[in-house]
Amino acid sequence: MGTLLLHTYKHMSCITFNRVFALIYTCAILALIYHHILTLLLLHSTTFISIVTTTSLLISDLILGVAWATTTSFRLRPILRKAYPENLEKVMDIKDFPAMDIFICTADPFKEPPMNVVNTALSLMAYDYPPEKMSVYVSDDGGSELTLFAFMEAAKFAKIWLPFCREHNIMDRCPEVYFRSDPHGSDDELQIIEEIKAMYENMKIRVENVVERGEVCPYYITNELQRQAFNQYRTPGFTRANHPTIIQVLIESAKEKDQNGQSMPNLIYVSRQKNKNAPHNFKAGALNSLLRVSSIMTNAPIVLTQDCDMCSNDPQTPKRALCYILDPSGQPELGYVQFPQRFSGLNKDDIYGGEVLRLFLANPVGMDGLQGPHYVGTGCFFLRRAFFGGPTSMVPPERQELRPDHVVEKPITAQPIIELAHYVARCNYENNTKWGFQIGFRYGSLVEDYFTGYKLQCEGWKSIFCHPSRPAFLGDAPFSLIDSMSQSKRWAIGHLEVFFSRYMPMFFGARYMGIVMGLCYAHNAFWPIWSIPITIYSFLPQLALLNGFYIFPKVTDWWFLLYVFLFLGAYAQDCYDFILFGSTYKRWWNDQRMWIIKGLSPYVFAFVEYTSKRLGIATEGFNVTSKVQDDEQSKRYDQGLMEFGVHSPMFIPLATASIVNLFALIIGIIRMSSIWSLDTLFVQLFIASFGVLNSWPVYEAMVLRKDKGRMHVKTIVISICLASALCVGASLAL
Repeated sequence: MGTLLLHTYKHMSCITFNRVFALIYTCAILALIYHHILTLLLLHSTTFISIVTTTSLLISDLILGVAWATTTSFRLRPILRKAYPENLEKVMDIKDFPAMDIFICTADPFKEPPMNVVNTALSLMAYDYPPEKMSVYVSDDGGSELTLFAFMEAAKFAKIWLPFCREHNIMDRCPEVYFRSDPHGSDDELQIIEEIKAMYENMKIRVENVVERGEVCPYYITNELQRQAFNQYRTPGFTRANHPTIIQVLIESAKEKDQNGQSMPNLIYVSRQKNKNAPHNFKAGALNSLLRVSSIMTNAPIVLTQDCDMCSNDPQTPKRALCYILDPSGQPELGYVQFPQRFSGLNKDDIYGGEVLRLFLANPVGMDGLQGPHYVGTGCFFLRRAFFGGPTSMVPPERQELRPDHVVEKPITAQPIIELAHYVARCNYENNTKWGFQIGFRYGSLVEDYFTGYKLQCEGWKSIFCHPSRPAFLGDAPFSLIDSMSQSKRWAIGHLEVFFSRYMPMFFGARYMGIVMGLCYAHNAFWPIWSIPITIYSFLPQLALLNGFYIFPKVTDWWFLLYVFLFLGAYAQDCYDFILFGSTYKRWWNDQRMWIIKGLSPYVFAFVEYTSKRLGIATEGFNVTSKVQDDEQSKRYDQGLMEFGVHSPMFIPLATASIVNLFALIIGIIRMSSIWSLDTLFVQLFIASFGVLNSWPVYEAMVLRKDKGRMHVKTIVISICLASALCVGASLAL
């Protein structure tokens, strides 16, 4: 019994190759920098434009070199783990499993449909785990009666759905996914399935009708308790940004039973108090509010944070996490177990790079061999103790009831418990406390997940990456280009907030975690800086080519071979990483295209918005990514067509670069055919050709397509004018 393994790990076979290649590639980068500096030293008697051009290339290649170094840090010690949940119950009694609090956050019922959130909650409530040891907390930061109504309906349906899943050992415990999968079984089983499906569809119709109306009409209110609950939303002056705390216990495990008489998990709806004069801190603030409320009501030692659109895909997931958390030979500094964020519904070639394979899979595998993966905001099992100081020293909260070792002895519906839960969810509760700075989820960045994981690991906590063959969670990725770009811009702003703070990973992180881990965290913080070399390489060689100004070595020059090696080496290794983790060549190609798109547009706009924010100029603030799409948009997405249907300033740099690259390629080919100077023109012609190849979806949207997803005429006209102005301006300058 004592020899049963709960988990194992192994080093990936590519480690030696990665380290040798890293050494060779580093020498090549240094040689390139030397070449740029040497060229600059020899330009003292040439034109100002030559000096500016060479300096721009030097800056670009320095930034790309640092970016490559941060990427390589993930490749130095990647490991793969395997958990054995089947051994867990042989090692300990299921009754001794620790309690678990599950946090689900939603903020806008119109961008995050309540039925999606309900499906997420039901899939988690149906875990193969003692139900009396689970509590699901739903944070409604939109303060919407629509969300509360949806969960009142979910609480009723859960009484049928949870026992059905356990009795039939269902794997897809998200109702929407299960009923869409065409279930099989005997005639009796199919009849039961149809009856439950009919109940689900009725619930879905009621919830969607309420959302469409924008309010809960009296017809759906069936008792006085519900009426009192919904009356809270109808008080004068109630808005999503100005309202009191609302806490509703929808299922109390100690009292409620399912249709088979078995216990059910607690289900608690929480909408923290909002006030226009108080800081909201968005998702991190909502999570800290849940952390305090759950401490008062249940105070489970394990906390799972989950995005509202990330449904469970494996009912064994909590047991997989426990294989690491409860292992007596494990790390005492273990703070959390992170599962990868995976997505369903992506089209075949993932045109928007929505799986974000490097961020959610390849990079965490690399960090797992060091101090552990970063926190990605969802699918993460925390030890509650990790939110209250480092492994060897605890930062005491301001109330005894909030300590992680506090034992809750009263029922969650007891009046003192409810009153105290309301109190700690007040918008001004954190004033003059350590919340968000030394306790709980950390403030200071829009990417509160990245920053929280970073600060926890700087405090000494370690983490583990659990990547089972069957994805633990499946969610929705953005299905339109503007949503993908908006999400990238928000992430970039958050990373800039960390990069330009005293917590800069390359210094602060390296000091507390070591140089390699510091570089790993610097990789994400460095994202927006990539916009500098991407923008320069998207315009400078092309504008120079248009005007017969040649800025790269000739094909016959040995420095040309250095450029070839650096380009092919970086791209080949990146492609290899994608194939290694089960992706495809086409998905890699689309991912690198999105890397260029992000560098040209959302990262640039993130720079502008971050700078404006630092200067005290009002910005648009936090935006929830829409999870809603119409049928026509879905059809175009499935066909692999990028969605440009709306006019947006973020499309203009992309379209402008596409036009400039096309002009440069055409003029370059004409110039080459007339004077036959391929030896001199090759590198710039190649860069323009590469830009044109990546820009094909843009040309298609500008000229060939007639559907609603084509590029807006206003965007096209502005981009043509800007491209023309750049070409004329470059001609005058050169």
